[in-house]
Amino acid sequence: MSAMFRLSDPLHLYLVRHPKPAVAPGLCYGITDLDVAEDPVACADRLRPLLPTDVRTVSSPLQRARLLADALHPAVETDERLRELDFGEWEMKPFSDIPPHGFDTWGNALIDFRAPAGELYADMAARVWTAFEAHRHGTDALVLVGHNGPMRALTGTLLGLPPERWLNLEFDFGHLTHLTIGPLGAKLRAFNR
Repeated sequence: MSAMFRLSDPLHLYLVRHPKPAVAPGLCYGITDLDVAEDPVACADRLRPLLPTDVRTVSSPLQRARLLADALHPAVETDERLRELDFGEWEMKPFSDIPPHGFDTWGNALIDFRAPAGELYADMAARVWTAFEAHRHGTDALVLVGHNGPMRALTGTLLGLPPERWLNLEFDFGHLTHLTIGPLGAKLRAFNR
């Protein structure tokens, strides 16, 4: 991953976070395949005018992302590498049951974060970058439908932000972020529209 990513031909990248999941408040979730609490079709109807027509659309296979992607585009590709971070033993546990030192590591050294029996954040960031690299070729516009953690890692990398600043990027449920990547690097065009 490069500190300042550039492309010779511009790419319009649209990152779309899944609708709000059907999960009780206060639970830690990542890789758990949750249903949605919001109508993905209504969400897609709101987002569709903000996207180019007939654009390559790739989604995480987790249903909270895939349901929205399917409502946005008739020919969605899924990519396992776009799934959310695996929180291991923290999956579906109340945040109140997670030791405070775990959150300290998460907040202070994000790239080195790993929940017990979970996935290293750096490994998640690397797999998401590999997916982006695989799907960006041969197109001038790309929609990726996915999750907050992977979107933080990808956007932070594209903007040249250090990993400790990635947690400042918060992607709203059912909203999109538009970046243009060209010879001068990445520019944020719209955030949480």
